[in-house]
Amino acid sequence: MSFSGSEDLNEELSKLASYEGERNDAGQRHGVGRSVLPNGDMYQGRYEHGERHGQGTYRFKNGAVYVGEYFKNLKHGQGTFYYPDGSKYDGLWVNDLRQGRGVYTYSNGDTYDGEWLNHFRHGQGKYCYKNTGSKYVGSWVNGKMQSAGEYIHANHRYQGNFFNNKPNGAGKFVFDIGCEQHGEFQESQQNFSDDEWDETGAPRWVPQ
Repeated sequence: MSFSGSEDLNEELSKLASYEGERNDAGQRHGVGRSVLPNGDMYQGRYEHGERHGQGTYRFKNGAVYVGEYFKNLKHGQGTFYYPDGSKYDGLWVNDLRQGRGVYTYSNGDTYDGEWLNHFRHGQGKYCYKNTGSKYVGSWVNGKMQSAGEYIHANHRYQGNFFNNKPNGAGKFVFDIGCEQHGEFQESQQNFSDDEWDETGAPRWVPQ
């Protein structure tokens, strides 16, 4: 989902927002309040010294909704973001970015449960494909399957290293009937899908 969910406002636009709620002695928004912005967005929740701070709900005019924690106007801490396409992220945020542990449910029903960094899948995580039931469990780097991982299908699995979403180097197939096949993936000219690995479209497999 490309929508970033940023609520950044320049100072002048923020001043134009209508506000109902608590204020401190300096007249700043402080405590619980509700703001309606000139662009149609709406925030209801806690403020501190004029900034969104603490628990709140931000509703975007395009239908997106964020429910969670803020720190100095930024999504920070635990929060859930509902995107306009029906996808959802539930997890940790740091400075307006998905970062830390979180679960993303995509509009097609796929799910990712794992670590994030700067909005990307990064670290250890599990991606499940709704249509096929297959799943990848392992390491991610900047949104791509990379390093050690396991791709699990209905009746067999592949264990090995990945690079840029492709199986790479030595690995093995483990079949439910109890046998294994060891080998190595080598570069080929075949196209490779970024969405789901199917060994028929993978780099060339050389059995050992």
